[in-house]
Amino acid sequence: MIVTQKEVTTQIQVPMTPTSRPSFLVSLPTTQTLNMASINSSYGQNPDVVHAFGFCRGDVKPDSCRSCLLNAAILLPQLCPNQKEEVGYYDNCTFRYSHRSLFGIYNVSDRIFFAWSQQSSTTLNDIYVQVQLDKVEDQAPIGDSHRKFAAANDSTSESGEVYAFAQCSPDLSEDYCRSCLQNVSSRIQICCDGRNGGRVFNPSCYIRYESYLFYDYTAVSTQPPPPPSTAVTLPQGGSDSTGSQTAVKITVPIIVAVIFCCLVGCYLLRRKTRKRSQSILTDSFGEEGSNLRSLQFSLVTIEAATNKFSEENKIGKGGFGEVYKGVLPDGREIAVKRLSKSSGQGTLEFKNEILLIAKLQHRNLVTLLGFCLEEQEKILIYEYVPNKSIDFFLFDPEKQRVLDWFERFKIIRGIAQGLCYMHQHSRLKVIHRDLKLCNILLDDKMNPKISDFGMARMIAIDEDQGSTKRIVGTYGYMAPEYLIYGHFSEKSDVFSFGVIILELLSGKKNAKSYESFLLADVWKHWKEGTPLQILDPCLMESSCQIEAMRCVQIGLVCVQKNPDERPTMAEVVSYLSNLSIELPSPTEPPFLIHLNPTMSTECSSDQTTQSSKTVVSNEISITEILPR
Repeated sequence: MIVTQKEVTTQIQVPMTPTSRPSFLVSLPTTQTLNMASINSSYGQNPDVVHAFGFCRGDVKPDSCRSCLLNAAILLPQLCPNQKEEVGYYDNCTFRYSHRSLFGIYNVSDRIFFAWSQQSSTTLNDIYVQVQLDKVEDQAPIGDSHRKFAAANDSTSESGEVYAFAQCSPDLSEDYCRSCLQNVSSRIQICCDGRNGGRVFNPSCYIRYESYLFYDYTAVSTQPPPPPSTAVTLPQGGSDSTGSQTAVKITVPIIVAVIFCCLVGCYLLRRKTRKRSQSILTDSFGEEGSNLRSLQFSLVTIEAATNKFSEENKIGKGGFGEVYKGVLPDGREIAVKRLSKSSGQGTLEFKNEILLIAKLQHRNLVTLLGFCLEEQEKILIYEYVPNKSIDFFLFDPEKQRVLDWFERFKIIRGIAQGLCYMHQHSRLKVIHRDLKLCNILLDDKMNPKISDFGMARMIAIDEDQGSTKRIVGTYGYMAPEYLIYGHFSEKSDVFSFGVIILELLSGKKNAKSYESFLLADVWKHWKEGTPLQILDPCLMESSCQIEAMRCVQIGLVCVQKNPDERPTMAEVVSYLSNLSIELPSPTEPPFLIHLNPTMSTECSSDQTTQSSKTVVSNEISITEILPR
């Protein structure tokens, strides 16, 4: 493998293709039209056939595109001779050829490659970098059939300029493109944390960020028009011209002086406000408060977004406080959680959620946009997720049909990827501790987003577990070692995930009273060899039996009593992505858990408009959803 600042090339050690390969490849960039910035062709007949495919960066002009592809077609056979499959990555293009068909195919098993800046970053803020990467990851897949790319940039006084770019091979479908970008984006922290720039490549897509402008800005964005200029029109001529000129000479300095005083006053007020704000952050969050300033919203902004917390904007109410829908000046819809001043709950959860989720950025985690600490207000601001939580659909006889097999399997995979990021791929190892259906929200495309990190705990990357005397969570989802002994780890989240899988498959809740009926029922059918009989009746026609059978087995493997026998979330992601991986055999799950009679459960969502509510202990917050 060769890696430089300008190119990345890899080879696969298999026999030689036809001898006519080099001339065929070199002719491609000159014989095919490159107006759409890609080429696709084949030469020969099976078994001696060559498939070639290349595409250019979305902002590259046709001449530069042709030059890059021609250079790649010449260099690849020289750099990797006697190979049957090769791929080259360049600044302006990606080019590959193979004995197998390439067009429209995304192979998740393709190896991933990294390139990064040799300079360590002293200004770039990892959170801001991830925010920009998330933007391009979401925008690139919605491009047309010719180009699928997106670019974004942001500048702050503290973190400096951040430029991000993502692109998929134009032949990929939107879903394949999203899956590919999600795969490479989740790896960028492995190579590039603390660097001024980084790239992650897959033959079908790539993602990149830098501290400088590396793409053609005019090709990917329209510059905003300059602000209108202001001018003072002076009187011209006439009998009063002398008097007018005298008036201007007196008035203009006065206006300038007033404006100067206003600017100085605004500067001093802003400085005072900033110092007060920083003092509040330090008092509330200690040394980490200085890193959170960029996430702080003013109360004026939040009041304007929610129409001063009007009843019309209220979408929920709970032990934490009230939840409002709002719209920021830039058009973004937000969900605002306002801690009730009279509430004794939520202060610890408020701080915990900010400190944790502000450091986590993943498409399957709800994004915390910021918070507000002013005039004794404690407010959390999230992205608004319109489709409520999973339980809103799953346990409603009419709405559950929206969740066909395709949607449920996509939800299962999305939750698994979000948890895998929390446990292994983020800079922290975060244990959620309260994972349940009503804490999984669905966006406008029914993608799952894990929410409510108030109960989450962070442990060191090299630690296996933590313990607590304060048992919090929801009965039916808590692992036995956590419920009984207070031991929590990745495997306690895995247990909760297993329960969620089985609930999604069956359309039934796990727990009633003190008995876990669902686990017992699934285990009974598994032992009898009839696991598909637990499926929700509305899935019978739409489900893929092979995938459904694997999901039942994965669910049972995740809810085993012994945490050591449960898989990691990385293993679960592999099980769900690759049907050829053999699954372990499950052991009998715990069916009956004896609880303290004072413990009870709650299930609701801060961004829904309907509730599923039971009694709750003082340790667990309730959200009571109001009618609209």
